[in-house]
Amino acid sequence: MNTATAKTTTITYDDRTVRQFMIASIVWGIVGMLVGVICATQLSWWQMNGKFIETITGGLFKGEGLQYITFGRLRPLHTNAVIFAFVGNMAFAGIYYSTQRLCKTRTASDLLSKIHMWGWQLIIVAAAITLPAGLTRGKEYAELIWPINIAVALVWVIFGINFFWTLAKRNEPSLYVALWFYIATIVTVAMLYIVNHLSIPTSWIHSYPIFGGLQDGLVQWWYGHNAVAFFLTTPILGIMYYFLPKAANRPVYSYRLSIVHFWSLVFIYIWAGPHHLLNTSLPRWLQMLGMLFSLMLWAPSWGGMLNGLLTLRGAWAKLRTDPVIKFFAAGITFYGMATFEGPLLSIRAVNALSHYTDWGIGHVHSGALGWNGFMAAGMFYWLAPRLWKTKLWSSSLANMHFWVGLVGILLYVTAMWTAGITQGLMLGEVAEGGTTLKYEFVETLKAIQLPYILRSFGGGLYLLGFFFCALNIFMTARSGKATDDTVEVAVPEKTYDRLRFGEALFSDPVAYCVAALAMMILWFFLPPHADKAALLATILLVIKAVRVFKAKGGAWDQWHESLLRNYLPFTLLTFIAVAIGGSVQIVPSLLVNREKNIEGRLQELYTPLELAGRDLYVSEGCYNCHSQMIRTLMPDVMRYGRAGVKDDFSHLGESLYDYPYQWGSKRTGPDLAREGGNFVQGSDKVRSGKRDNKWHWFHFMNPRWANDDSNMPPYPWLYEQKTDFKSLPNKIAVQRQLGVPFPAWTKDEIDQQAREQGMAIARSLFEGSSPVGYEPMKGASTEELVRHFSESQVVALIAYVQKLGTYHEIHKDGPPAAVPLDPDSYRNVTDKTKAFGKGETSANP
Repeated sequence: MNTATAKTTTITYDDRTVRQFMIASIVWGIVGMLVGVICATQLSWWQMNGKFIETITGGLFKGEGLQYITFGRLRPLHTNAVIFAFVGNMAFAGIYYSTQRLCKTRTASDLLSKIHMWGWQLIIVAAAITLPAGLTRGKEYAELIWPINIAVALVWVIFGINFFWTLAKRNEPSLYVALWFYIATIVTVAMLYIVNHLSIPTSWIHSYPIFGGLQDGLVQWWYGHNAVAFFLTTPILGIMYYFLPKAANRPVYSYRLSIVHFWSLVFIYIWAGPHHLLNTSLPRWLQMLGMLFSLMLWAPSWGGMLNGLLTLRGAWAKLRTDPVIKFFAAGITFYGMATFEGPLLSIRAVNALSHYTDWGIGHVHSGALGWNGFMAAGMFYWLAPRLWKTKLWSSSLANMHFWVGLVGILLYVTAMWTAGITQGLMLGEVAEGGTTLKYEFVETLKAIQLPYILRSFGGGLYLLGFFFCALNIFMTARSGKATDDTVEVAVPEKTYDRLRFGEALFSDPVAYCVAALAMMILWFFLPPHADKAALLATILLVIKAVRVFKAKGGAWDQWHESLLRNYLPFTLLTFIAVAIGGSVQIVPSLLVNREKNIEGRLQELYTPLELAGRDLYVSEGCYNCHSQMIRTLMPDVMRYGRAGVKDDFSHLGESLYDYPYQWGSKRTGPDLAREGGNFVQGSDKVRSGKRDNKWHWFHFMNPRWANDDSNMPPYPWLYEQKTDFKSLPNKIAVQRQLGVPFPAWTKDEIDQQAREQGMAIARSLFEGSSPVGYEPMKGASTEELVRHFSESQVVALIAYVQKLGTYHEIHKDGPPAAVPLDPDSYRNVTDKTKAFGKGETSANP
């Protein structure tokens, strides 16, 4: 096209939305990091769960009974604030700014931009209210209740419409690299979020996910791992590809490498979720599949890192003086470090050591703070002078931010590496003779207290750095004036966006990729010998594709260039690339995770009261510290399995009816899969597992009664608040819809069963040789105490804990087999000295 005769038009970009998202990111980032520092200190000093309020106010304000600030409730607030509020707003700011300039047009709709901006902030406020209130779905990074999730989906759709509408209006025919990553982000996050958040409501504030047990765990980490990939990685990579060349005043090092980086990353990443469930009851083929693709991630991830760092060639001198380049260079380096460590942790042998320890916490923070946080800071410092048409207020303060933040994150990550490896090694060490374990769980926590304190200090330094950033941006804005850029752009002839879907899909590159992938999938599913043939076919197809590419490389390049001039076929291919991996993983689990396909152990149904207790367990965030999954590792079996039962690891059918699943991802306290054991003393109304009901009563009231070194907070409100019996009929009705074989009870029958079991448990607490009193009811008779506490939340929670680990045997070829048990190992013990060796309970619930 002859640009000299081309039509031109004047464009005024919408930079107001960019400024709003950037300010929101800084504000929410500080809030999220502050909550994170509080959470970190709670793991070192249990008083930080609320007792400190009484201490610093001299008892003027009650803090110990303040249920809204316990670790179990604040930790989801911290993760959601950092991921969706801090990084989310930062990504939106970068996307809105760069998309307009890469498309050479103003955002399609100012109204949709405003709805997106303010709708997202209202969602964050709603999360900040509901999560501390205990309103949660109980799934990591997916805790928000269903009305908020619908709002998230609607706002995301509005964002997507605005983005793709802008692409359709663009005055630049070809899509630049950054836009590829934005497209992948919008399409994939929508798919992941909607599927993982599919739920059936039981009320306006509660729902059950449609997936349970194994399938819920698989879908959760398909979502959870790829939330990291497509919310915390791909949009930031797009920002890197736009802002880094701008800041360095250098072109991207390799365009061809960016093509390989994009397509290999979006295809491979989606398969890696199962590596979060290694050595569990997840089918072995899925574990191996997740490990294989996780290891393959090394190549595209490091390709992207090298493409970023090599873009700085010739601009390294700026590293000494320019804080923007400092942050970008360090952020990309952290990306490389995190994407090296991730595949390393997906190796089953390494994962056996790292999983359920703080090593994983260090890994995710090196990405969230080192990669996302530093890229955000670099982008903010580059954007602020341009958005307010002035100079950065203080480069010295920005440099101070860099060094304080760098020292903080290095302290944090190093402390977590040390704590994780130390605890993992201690938990697996056997005593002399090899028949018992050397350390109790609480001893491992005591050994890592110094790294925990260093973690809090490092997190505090990182937070201080962002206070510096907020001050710097605020003063920069004050010294300038908010201005929207106005430019004159050429309007090209509409020769793009005309490629038919068939032309895009039915081509050599797509055909070879689909064929090789099909053979590789068959390699996992076919029987012996046939699987080897499929593997051989895969290798031959790859060799053939390479030869064709060498012979017709120009044609393949031309096909890709035409694809980049047509955003809808490009988007469709991107969706297909990410949808294949999820389908191959999730669809087979629909068949596996069913009662008729279970052989061996099958979970016992919960009673109405036990179901109510389970929902309380979820609402208090107990899953943040306790797992319910004994891995197939000998130290796990020795530590948490039952005496007298061979290979007592968790089996597939033991969590079949758990909505949501509770396998956990971090053990700050012991595993609870056998807390109730499978040994029942008395009737079903009063179960007794490893410990009796009185033990749990005292434990929830004051964990230091159980062990002086426990860092679990007390839960006095459980004794004061009533169990919501009225909600049980709706909950059981929804569970029946999900396939849980509850009998067709009436509302009265459900209520009667729950109250009878509550009375039985309460009677076991207050009758006998050592009745337990309660200060507010001092002097009350035993019958008054029984009636009062039979409806309390603590009794419902005790009922649930005592149910954990109960199952019956299913054998297809014969009658149920008896489970060999050693009742002596589960005898009731009310004496504190006998009940506790060295810290049976040692952490947050």
